[in-house]
Amino acid sequence: MPVLLQILLIPAGASLVVALTRRRLPQAAGWITGLALLYTTGLAGTVTLDVSRGAPIREDYLVISPGIELQLLADGLSAPTLSIVLLLCTGLAFYSIHYIEHRIAVLYAAADPDAQAAHYSRFFALLPFFPLGFIGTILSTNLVAVYFFMEVLTITLFFLMAYFGYRERVRVAMVSLSWGIVGALLFLVGTLIVYSHTGSLSMADLPGMAGAPPAAGAVVLFIVSLMMKLAVVPFHVWMPSVHAEHPTCIAGLLAVYANLAIYILIRVAVLPLGADMAPFGPVLMVLALITMVYGSLLTLAQTDIKRLAACSTISQIAYSVLGLGALTAASVEGSMLFFLSHIMGKTVFFSTAGIVVYVTGIRDMNALGGLAARMPVTTVLWIAGCLMLSGFPPFSSFAAEWIMFTGIFDRGTMTGPLGLAVAVGGLTAVVLTVAYTFGAARKIFFGPLHPDLRGKDLRDPPWTMTVPLLIIAATSMALGLYPDPMLALLDTVIGTL
Repeated sequence: MPVLLQILLIPAGASLVVALTRRRLPQAAGWITGLALLYTTGLAGTVTLDVSRGAPIREDYLVISPGIELQLLADGLSAPTLSIVLLLCTGLAFYSIHYIEHRIAVLYAAADPDAQAAHYSRFFALLPFFPLGFIGTILSTNLVAVYFFMEVLTITLFFLMAYFGYRERVRVAMVSLSWGIVGALLFLVGTLIVYSHTGSLSMADLPGMAGAPPAAGAVVLFIVSLMMKLAVVPFHVWMPSVHAEHPTCIAGLLAVYANLAIYILIRVAVLPLGADMAPFGPVLMVLALITMVYGSLLTLAQTDIKRLAACSTISQIAYSVLGLGALTAASVEGSMLFFLSHIMGKTVFFSTAGIVVYVTGIRDMNALGGLAARMPVTTVLWIAGCLMLSGFPPFSSFAAEWIMFTGIFDRGTMTGPLGLAVAVGGLTAVVLTVAYTFGAARKIFFGPLHPDLRGKDLRDPPWTMTVPLLIIAATSMALGLYPDPMLALLDTVIGTL
C-alpha cells in the first residue's frame, strides 16, 4: 500500500480494532491505539527523510465528483509538520492510558466496572480520529478535502469533550462544535469562490486567480475562518472554556487543532495569493499583538491551573500570526517553526498541569505548593514547558523566534514607525510569557508544602505519562540545537516568497 495512504488509514484501522475488541480486551485499547500511532509516526519520519533527499511525494486517489479528489502531498512543508504532529498524537495516546482511566473513575464513579471499561474503549476508539483529521488536513491538496478533515476534527473534539470533559462538559462541547462548524463553513464559502473563478478545487490552481477581483473575497473568508480557529481577538472567546474543560490528555491535540490554521493559511493564501493577502498583513500583525498582550494579561489573572494553561494558548498562537502577517520568507518560516515549537511546548506544559491535577486532585494553584521535593520528574517537565513556551535556548522556540522576528523587523523597517512599533511590541511581549509560566512554577512546585496536600500520596505518575513528554521536550531541544534540516525543508516551499 502506498505510504501516504497507509499513514492516513492506520488511525481509522486502529479505531476499528478497538471497537471490535472492546468486550474481550477493553484494557488493551490504549496500547492498540498507541502502538498503531507509533507505527504511523515512524512512517511519517521515513517520508520526511525521503522528501529531504529528493522530490515531494504525491498520491492521487478517489474522485468523488468533478473537482473533488483525494490528493495527498508530502513536501518540505507538509512532511515535517506531519511528523511533529504525529509524534504528539502518539505521545498523548500513551499518556492517556492511565490518565483517562483515572478520569473515568472520577466521572463515572457510580457505573459498574463493565460500564467503565466500555467508556475506556470508547475513548480510544474516538481518539484516532484526531490524527486522522490532522493527517488529512496536512496532506490534502484539495480544498473540499481540507474542509472535510477539519470537520472530522471538530466532531471528534465534540464527542471527546461531551463524554470525558470537566465542568458543564456538554455545554462547552457545544460551544466548541458551534465555533468549529461556523469557521469551517466560511472556509467552504471561500472554496466555492475559488471554484467559481478557476473551475478547480486544487490548491495547485489557486495562483490562477491571483489579482482577480474574487481573490480578495476568498482571502478574507479564509483569513476570518482560520482566525476563528486560531482564537485571535475578537474571535478568542471560545478558547478559555473549551481549552480548560476538555480532558487534559488531549490538550496538546487541541493546541494542534487551533494552530493548524497557520499551516492552512500558508497553503491557501500566503503562498498562492500572497499579493492579494498583502493588504491584510498589517491588520493581522496589529490583531496578533493585541492578542499576545491580552492573552498574557488574562493568563496572569488565572489561579486555576488548567485555565492558566488554556489562556496562555491565546497569546502563544498569536506569535505565529504575527510572523505570518509580516509576509516575508523569514517571518513565515519562523512562524511555521514557532507553530511546531508551540504545539510541543504546549503539550508538555498543559499535560504536566494534567499530571498535577491527576496526582493532587486540585486545580486551584493557591492550594498547591512544595511539590518539587515529592514530584521531581513532574517539576522538570513543568520547567521544560516554561522554557519551551518562553523561547529560551536550547529549545526550538528560541530559533523560531529569532528567525521570525528577523523577518518581522525587516517588514517593520519597510512599513514605517507603526510596523517597527508592532515588531518591538511583539518582542517585548515575551516577558509576559516568562512571568506567567515561571510565576506558576514558583507557586505550584516551590516553597513549603501546602497544608491541603499533607497526607496525600504525592509522587510522580506512571512512566507512560512522563516518558512521552520527556521525548517531546528532547525533540524540541534537538530542533533547537540543530534547526538547519527543518529550516532547509521549510525553505523548499516557503522560500519562494
